[in-house]
Amino acid sequence: MLYNTGDEWRNSLNKRLSLFGMSGVGKTFIANTLRGTKEWFHYSVDYRIGTKYLGEEIVDNFKKEAMKLPVLREHLLNDSIYISSNITFNNLSPLSSFLGKPGNHNSGGMPLEEYLNRQRKHRSAEIAATIDTKLFAKKAREIYGYSHFISDTSGSLCEIVDPENANDKVLNSLQKSTLPVWIKGSEDQAEDLHQRFVKSPKPMFYNETFLQKKWGEYCKENNQSPTDVDPDRFMSYGFKALIMHRIPIYSKIAQYWGVTVDASEISKLSSEAQDLNNHYSKKLIRSINDFGTDLKNSLISESTSSTILLDTSEF
Repeated sequence: MLYNTGDEWRNSLNKRLSLFGMSGVGKTFIANTLRGTKEWFHYSVDYRIGTKYLGEEIVDNFKKEAMKLPVLREHLLNDSIYISSNITFNNLSPLSSFLGKPGNHNSGGMPLEEYLNRQRKHRSAEIAATIDTKLFAKKAREIYGYSHFISDTSGSLCEIVDPENANDKVLNSLQKSTLPVWIKGSEDQAEDLHQRFVKSPKPMFYNETFLQKKWGEYCKENNQSPTDVDPDRFMSYGFKALIMHRIPIYSKIAQYWGVTVDASEISKLSSEAQDLNNHYSKKLIRSINDFGTDLKNSLISESTSSTILLDTSEF
C-alpha cells in the first residue's frame, strides 16, 4: 500500500487517492472540490474512457445516426459538417449514448448481441483507463506541478477486478500508485439511487454473467421475445439487484486493497472548498490481513480494531 500508516498519509507531500463506490455517494463532489483548491490534479476514469479509448466509437455512433437523416447524410458525405463528442467531467452523456440499452428498436433499444459487444468494448476501455491512473499521477506532478492527485474511478470498477486475487493487475496498479478509498453508501442512499434510476433509466455497464442472467429472467417473467423488450423497463428491472451485487465487491476491494469512508461523513461537507479545511479527522478502520506473502503488510480488513486518522483537509 502507498501509505501504511496515518502518519505516512499526513506527512506526505504528494498525496494520491482513488475514490470508488456507487453513483451518487460523493466521489465526483470530493474530486471537484479538491480540484477547485488548485492543489489537486483530478483524473476521471470515465472521461478517459470516453476520449482516449472509446472516443472514435462514440463519434462513429453519432455519425451512423446522422446518416439516417437525408439532410445530414448529404452534408456528412461532402464534408460540409463535422460531428464530434463534447464529453466533459460533468457530462458523460456521449459515453452513455454509446453504451445504449438492449431491447425493442422502435423504443430506442438495440439487439442484445450488439449491446454485449459494446459492453465488452467498455470493459476493455475501463481496464485500460483505470491502469492509466498511474501514468496521470506521474504526469500531474512532473508535467503540471501538482502536489496532490485524485482519481475519480468509474462506478463499475467492481465489475473489472477480482479483489480476492492478489495478482489482479488493475488493483495492483491502482494500489501502487494511489490509496483506494471506498465511499460507502447507506441503505437509504441505495434506495434513493434506485428510485431515481426507475424514474430516469440510463445506460449502464454490467458484469456480463449478471446481465445475461437478468435478461433471461426478464424475458421469461414477461413472456417476451428479445425484440419485444422495452429497454427502459429492462434497465429498471435489474437495477436494485445490480446495487446489491456490487456492494459486497466494493467491500472486498476496501478490505483487501484500501480503506473505507462512510458517505454520511461526505454529506456533512458543503460545496465550499474551505469547508474541507475546517472538517476534522475521520477514523478509518484498518488492519493487516494475511492474504498472500506479497500483500501481507498492505491489505485492509475490518477484523481488527487498529485505526488511523485521515485529516479531511488533505482528503
